[in-house]
Amino acid sequence: VQLQASGGGLVQAGDSLRLSCAASGRTFSSGAMGWFRQAPGKEREFVAAIRFGGGTTYYAESVKGRFTISKDNAKNTVYLQMNSLKPEDTAVYYCAAATNRPTTSMARSVSGYPYWGQGTQVTVSS
Repeated sequence: VQLQASGGGLVQAGDSLRLSCAASGRTFSSGAMGWFRQAPGKEREFVAAIRFGGGTTYYAESVKGRFTISKDNAKNTVYLQMNSLKPEDTAVYYCAAATNRPTTSMARSVSGYPYWGQGTQVTVSS
């Protein structure tokens, strides 16, 4: 499984960005894909996740109401629409995939995903 993340960039506070993560190598009919982020000197943290079967979504409290995760099953691609960006959203964003059906807690955890993309930098200036 290969994951290719794209869409990062440098924006000002209040702006929007959309990240994309294209998966190849196999289909994800019953798995999940998630977005995590890691700021300098901090641990990688959960941002959002979506199940391919059913489309249930999960969000970190810090992004709820501002970020939206969505998927295109036909393209094996997941998107993260980020609105009202804040300087504290600055980080490298990683997409991750699980081909099984993770539990709710595992869908929010780094350890729930065996496949990872290369990361894309998001920088929000104040």
